[in-house]
Amino acid sequence: MTGPVELGSGVLLGFSLAAPPGPMNALIAVRATRSYGAGLVTAGGALTADAILGLVVFTLGSLVDLSRFVAYVYSLGGVVMVLVAILLLRDRPADPEARIPALTTYSQALAFALRNPFQIVWWLTAGIAFAYVGGAWLFAGLFGAIGIWIVTFPWLVHRGSLRFPSVRGWIKVASAAVMLGFAAYLAVQAALVFRAG
Repeated sequence: MTGPVELGSGVLLGFSLAAPPGPMNALIAVRATRSYGAGLVTAGGALTADAILGLVVFTLGSLVDLSRFVAYVYSLGGVVMVLVAILLLRDRPADPEARIPALTTYSQALAFALRNPFQIVWWLTAGIAFAYVGGAWLFAGLFGAIGIWIVTFPWLVHRGSLRFPSVRGWIKVASAAVMLGFAAYLAVQAALVFRAG
């Protein structure tokens, strides 16, 4: 592939990872209703996780058959999703005077993203496949697209929640529902993989 084609492919690849509705975007949305900064820092944790997962997958991919661990990733991920859904539902409306340290918000998001099976499986499949096809331009486009998403998505959610305050409660409930839905999906996938194995 030529440079511009690699760059364009990377941008499409990045949005395929960052933009679809899923557990990480649900968490970013809930945090963004508190403040744009909280949403942005949460999204930054997700971006850091993508960089770490990409590095691990590309380093270990040629040494170990990582596909053997997918069922365990699904199982653990399902449990994490249920726990996060419960925490989201128990979360009280944020006190405007309360300030959660950015490092705490970031580290929580990073830990969640590193256990998010959708990010892990994406890197084990699409990510590792494109690593063999593309070069530096592809990865520049990929992380550029993710960077655009993590800046704009929390901003849009935050602005919307300021304009329509009642939407905050709905975002929390919808985000918890997304988590539980994905937890159920993961439980089924884990069962299928274990059964096939």
